[in-house]
Amino acid sequence: MATTQVKRAFKYRFYPTDAQAAELSRTFGCVRKVYNLALQARTEAWTLRQERVNYNATSAMLTAWKKTGDLAYLCEVSSVPLQQALRHLQGAFANFWNKRAKYPTFKSRKKSRRSAEYTSSAFRFRDGRLTLAKMDRPLDIVWSRPLPEGSSPSTVTVSQDAAGRWFVSMLCDDRPVMPAPVNEAVGIDAGITSLVTLSTGEKITNPRHERKDRERLAKAQRGLARKAEGSKNRDKARLKAGRAYVRIANRRRDFLHKLTTRLVRENQTIVIEDLTVRNMLKNRTLARAVSDASWTEMRSMLEYKADWYGRELVVVDRWFPSSKLCSACGTLRGKMPLNVRTWTCDCGTTHDRDVNAAKNILAAGLAVAACGDGVRPQRNTPGGQSSVKQETSPPQRTRAAAQPRG
Repeated sequence: MATTQVKRAFKYRFYPTDAQAAELSRTFGCVRKVYNLALQARTEAWTLRQERVNYNATSAMLTAWKKTGDLAYLCEVSSVPLQQALRHLQGAFANFWNKRAKYPTFKSRKKSRRSAEYTSSAFRFRDGRLTLAKMDRPLDIVWSRPLPEGSSPSTVTVSQDAAGRWFVSMLCDDRPVMPAPVNEAVGIDAGITSLVTLSTGEKITNPRHERKDRERLAKAQRGLARKAEGSKNRDKARLKAGRAYVRIANRRRDFLHKLTTRLVRENQTIVIEDLTVRNMLKNRTLARAVSDASWTEMRSMLEYKADWYGRELVVVDRWFPSSKLCSACGTLRGKMPLNVRTWTCDCGTTHDRDVNAAKNILAAGLAVAACGDGVRPQRNTPGGQSSVKQETSPPQRTRAAAQPRG
């Protein structure tokens, strides 16, 4: 069982008073303003003077901004969320410089996430009661589950979603424990009709949450489009559309949490395929279904849950021909369109496309775990016959198939 101490966020819904809601709304606005001002200053410094501005410089700018007449209202809210906004901007630039993300963009009042982060100096947590800076009363939190025994939050993030609901997320130290796994290893092939197919032969149907609520969402969007810009009716319509989006997102996230927790609970080693979802979304025919499947979020959940509970997650190279390789004899078939769901190998074995892919992914993943190598298809082999090989340092590729490989 895993006993490693990790940081985990515990999210709860709360119901603020009118005064608390007004204070938090002001804080959200100030956080957005400071972030945008700092981003503008850093962009101008680089564009005009080829100068890089770091966090310390923007922090000094914040002090100067508070002393100006136009921005004096920044002093009315807690300074900690404003400093955290500058730290988040610094992290965004670090990701950009390391080519992990695009250049940071400005936050929009209507579209950006409404949130504020408080460190330990800006809140008080005593006897299960959380009081934020600039507030004289604790938040009315619905404690749907207890915090880890003996732990206190190191960071608190308050947010409001598109449906107008308020949430508080508390980052705490925890020692998660998971029962011993039932199986040694499992291979997973992601798809659209079946969200995942396991190497055991089990197929888990894709619930298609967006498609089920598509009519409700379209109706809410039409109602929003008819309302005049800036009117109270438009605000009400935006809230109604937000509820439709939140309903889809919550149901999808709940399903993925249950699925990934089950996979981590039952298996010691989990093998998945490295899918280029971003490129798949360029396919107009499949983009909506791929987005609804949310493979990226599922992989993210598997990654951090495997880390929490001491499981091993192995990722097989995206170019590995899992669907076209016979799991019985190793023969590699030629082209296989997506509409081919079953096929028979020359050895006489009839394969279900997805189950065969999951079995091959498992075999490749076990090879990676045993040898520590990367698995990818060999592109140029003697005689022009493709095969599978292992490489200690697989080359980086910049393009991927525009269609799912399962």
